[in-house]
Amino acid sequence: MESLDTAQLKSPIKKLVEFFHRSRDKWKAKYFVKRDESILLANKVRAIQKSREHWRELAEVAQQKAKQATAELHELREELKKR
Repeated sequence: MESLDTAQLKSPIKKLVEFFHRSRDKWKAKYFVKRDESILLANKVRAIQKSREHWRELAEVAQQKAKQATAELHELREELKKR
């Protein structure tokens, strides 16, 4: 990196330093907000996936029970026809 020649600068060093500090503080604050949003969204995604898996399991159990009930109903109707 080249050394800075203060004679080339139009603004005083004090103003530049303050500007760079403010700039750094702004992007750091922005980064922390985005990081927190990212963490919250990741947690939300995890919760939704867990919920979907739970409901998927319940649906599969209900579907199996419905198949069993249909099979049992079919057997009972066949038995009733034989009598």
